Amino acid sequence: MESYGKLLKDAREAKNLDLEKVAREISIERRYLEGLEAEESGVFPGEAYMVGFLKNYATYLELDSDFLLKLYHNKQIQEAPLPEGLYENYRKKSFLPIVIISSVAVACVIIVVSILLIIKNKKVTDDEVIVSSKSKNKQYELTDQKFMKRVYKGDQLFIPNGTDNKVILTVRNTLSSFGIDTPTGIYYVELAEEAELDINGDNISDMIIYVSDISPTDETRGAEVSILMRQGMSVVAATVSDEDIPLESEIKTTHPQIVILEDNRAYPFTINASFRGPCLFRDKVDRADSVETYFSSGEVFTATPHNGIRLWISNNNAVKFSIIADSRTYDLDIGAAGQVFVEDIKWIRDTDGKYKLVVIELD
Repeated sequence: MESYGKLLKDAREAKNLDLEKVAREISIERRYLEGLEAEESGVFPGEAYMVGFLKNYATYLELDSDFLLKLYHNKQIQEAPLPEGLYENYRKKSFLPIVIISSVAVACVIIVVSILLIIKNKKVTDDEVIVSSKSKNKQYELTDQKFMKRVYKGDQLFIPNGTDNKVILTVRNTLSSFGIDTPTGIYYVELAEEAELDINGDNISDMIIYVSDISPTDETRGAEVSILMRQGMSVVAATVSDEDIPLESEIKTTHPQIVILEDNRAYPFTINASFRGPCLFRDKVDRADSVETYFSSGEVFTATPHNGIRLWISNNNAVKFSIIADSRTYDLDIGAAGQVFVEDIKWIRDTDGKYKLVVIELD
């Protein structure tokens, strides 16, 4: 039987591509690409990630993604254990005294109830490792004092810049490596690694991040980080070039626009999407290539575009959106239940020189 992993590796090598280059271009970590080529499904957080990454990688290499998915599912079927009834000889069941069975059942119930009571009564504080995955995302303001805290996916860090606007950093990943969205791109920091980040794109380090604890298997544990701002730094909120912002009159659509906010300038914003059910989700941030991913209930997507993002969504009812811009949060109600739609969230300019952050449904 053909191997989907070998087909992926042969196609990549035939194009003279290394894994680092592929990982950057399709936004899939190298360890996951290696897992696909080695057919090691255990490195993925779940099958939805495995299937989504496999389809995305195959499409990038110009392979038949449906055929590779078929090879993957065939391999899963062959490796699955046979039901016990197919290979075990029939054995006459021995009769156990009812008293023994009842005693064991009662003991099990007592143990389970005791464990549940202990968990329920345990107080959870900010310093504890595990918090509920349903807890609301938190926002912190960074100062010249050292920041030490356990943060979770979706949390926001604000950096004052001497004006009413603040630079926003968003925690993107807390699984295996710590990922954070900044106005100049996404940074990843490994466990026990100290990394210097350039926030405003001037090639000068603005902050130092150290990751002291992060789980390789459970992102709901968050990440224990230390952040120290450079003394004397002045982070200026990034602005967007007018060349990248279309005029309102240039927008061609039969649908009305939803205006999120108006301002006298355009600047990066953060979009959060939380999934209430399975959804095929594709995004294209600014001028980057589009990325397609399968999300399941409870998962979160975060991005920080400079001038705009385009979204393709297979089931709008499964997604809840919010926008963070100018240090304020705006909840979005776009699309109807079960609707498949394509949306642009972007800056535009009107004839009076005002900038508007709008949601535009595309035909």
